[in-house]
Amino acid sequence: MYLKTVISKSVCYLRVGAVALSALQLSLGSAWAASFQCADDTPTRTPIKHVIVIIGENRTFDHVFATYKPKKGETVDNLLSKEIINEEGRPGPNFSLAVQYSAIDTHGEKYQVSPPDKSLYQTLPPPLVGGPKKPYFKTVAEAEVAENGLPADYLKYLTTGGTGQKSHTPDLRIPHVKDLAPGPFQLTSPSFPYDAYAASPVHRFYQMWQQLDCNVYYATERKPSGCKSDLFSWVEVSVGAGTNGKPQAKDFNDRSTGEGSTALGFYNMLRGDAPYFKELADNYAISDNFHQSVMGGTGANHVMLGTGDAIWFSDGKGNPAVPPHNQLVAAGSANAGVVDEVENPDAAPGTNNWYTEDGYGGGSYGSPSFGGGTYSDCSDPNQPGVASVLNYLSSLPRPVNPNCQPGHYYLLNNYNPGYFGDGTNAYTNIGNPNNTVFTIPPSPLRNIGDVLLENHVSFAYFGDQFNLYKNDPYDLNPLDAYCNICNFFQYSTSIMTNEAVRNTVLKDTLDLYQDIKDGNLPAVSFVKPSGFVDGHPASSKLDLFEGFTKKIVDLVKSNPALWKNTAIFVTFDEGGGYYDSGYVQPLDFFGDGTRIPLIVVSQYTKPGHISHDYSDHVSILKFIERNWRVNPITDRSRDNLPDPKYNLADSKYAPTNSPAIGDLMDLFDFK
Repeated sequence: MYLKTVISKSVCYLRVGAVALSALQLSLGSAWAASFQCADDTPTRTPIKHVIVIIGENRTFDHVFATYKPKKGETVDNLLSKEIINEEGRPGPNFSLAVQYSAIDTHGEKYQVSPPDKSLYQTLPPPLVGGPKKPYFKTVAEAEVAENGLPADYLKYLTTGGTGQKSHTPDLRIPHVKDLAPGPFQLTSPSFPYDAYAASPVHRFYQMWQQLDCNVYYATERKPSGCKSDLFSWVEVSVGAGTNGKPQAKDFNDRSTGEGSTALGFYNMLRGDAPYFKELADNYAISDNFHQSVMGGTGANHVMLGTGDAIWFSDGKGNPAVPPHNQLVAAGSANAGVVDEVENPDAAPGTNNWYTEDGYGGGSYGSPSFGGGTYSDCSDPNQPGVASVLNYLSSLPRPVNPNCQPGHYYLLNNYNPGYFGDGTNAYTNIGNPNNTVFTIPPSPLRNIGDVLLENHVSFAYFGDQFNLYKNDPYDLNPLDAYCNICNFFQYSTSIMTNEAVRNTVLKDTLDLYQDIKDGNLPAVSFVKPSGFVDGHPASSKLDLFEGFTKKIVDLVKSNPALWKNTAIFVTFDEGGGYYDSGYVQPLDFFGDGTRIPLIVVSQYTKPGHISHDYSDHVSILKFIERNWRVNPITDRSRDNLPDPKYNLADSKYAPTNSPAIGDLMDLFDFK
């Protein structure tokens, strides 16, 4: 139902049921509940009254914007501007800046972020096939039933782009696939169109640290962190996406992980790739110095985006605990098994960099569980993998605080959140044969929602297919592509156990589209596409995420009253393991990671502007907090970091007061 209320001489519409409104009033107070979505009446520091954050999946800045050419008066840091490649996507005069090496990190040596024994590849290990052989849907009608987040003219892309090849074999769509120069290569060609599914590189925590190859001895004035980014291929072919404790195959080779050198592929905007994102960049603003906030994958980065911090294993009651470590879990159920959820990236006996215990977890869902290393107590240098990262951070000219609390085992990759969409405890349900033991206990970690609630600023998380997922928490419906690990509120006890708040702020993107049309949008909106259209390589395509974004941008622009005070931030959760040539600033144990695209769409952006100010996911939180004049989430969250300062004699990119991150205000012109 719609309840109309007049506040400060303006009209807003609160779209909640009567029962939910009554509960919300009890929870938050009647006055606040009534004004929960009246965003235009909430005082702000800038003319922006609505922020929409759209989060895609797994692309680096160079992967998408490798050949982007800025308008006159602007500069960009990419593969083309550095002359690593030319406009045709071929190696340029400075190709040597991006060449890739193999390395040696064997049993008997502890895990090394920067292995010293390296050899230049003569040619890249061939990139391998990944993604569906045939598209997921045969007809546009089938696609329309499955996905409502696309404009009508984009639905056809759900029916196209199959690889037509056997997975984990050299991708024959790539010209000279077995004889590529040892650095970045253009992914697309007449035989590999932009609208095609492509493989997904490894993007886990300890793997990404190694891919960047950070060493103080490599430090330069432009890259004071000393991250050379020259081990992307080697990490892909030596360990890949995790072993779950299994031994390396006896006939192991460069193709065994199923990836090859997938990480070195990039798109070419000058040849028509990513056309909608190019259009947005030309007409609004982008950053070429925006970063994923955590080394690793989707779950940990979404948590950092929502909390400014890393989540840790608890007893479910708010106290730190040790995760299962070589012990039986879910005893008496079909999911029962001995698992080890503690990371161990030390090389297994007789291998070169085959991690001892690392993975998303095996089994569950009605079969014995095993493996699963994804937590580290990073306060303890005796824990596997930890010492190498700590030693690097302490070796820098400005030593970096790892920000690891003693006795806390931090999540470094992906596990399911502690709550289902309806607020049910998912962790106490791990014996259910439709569930997984690799689930995070309910967390006491504060999030941006807690801060906004306390300051009467309305917000919502709009998840594509949330309505379907809410009634299908075990993902049994093949059309249920909702991303549960992406919703940072589903980890949170404070949000998920408050029925009134939970039912008000967790929504489907169907609600988003209606709220935009009605002018009923909350002040802060986080928006996540489904797995079909989030742009994740192998399972989705970049053009599908372009379409998802376009639908929202077009809807907002079609509502003049909303468009005049709205900023749309379009970004990605992480780089997905793709190569990037940009500077990476160490902020703590967890990151930062590689650059990722950030596009800001607003009438207050200067067309074609490119920001060079150093920023990451938590910069979005800083923007929200400063715009609505609220405090950082906690006294240890990254939104406390200072704004960057730079040597004025040089260009921006590497802050001289590191660690520091910006607040994204320089992407706007409010004069």
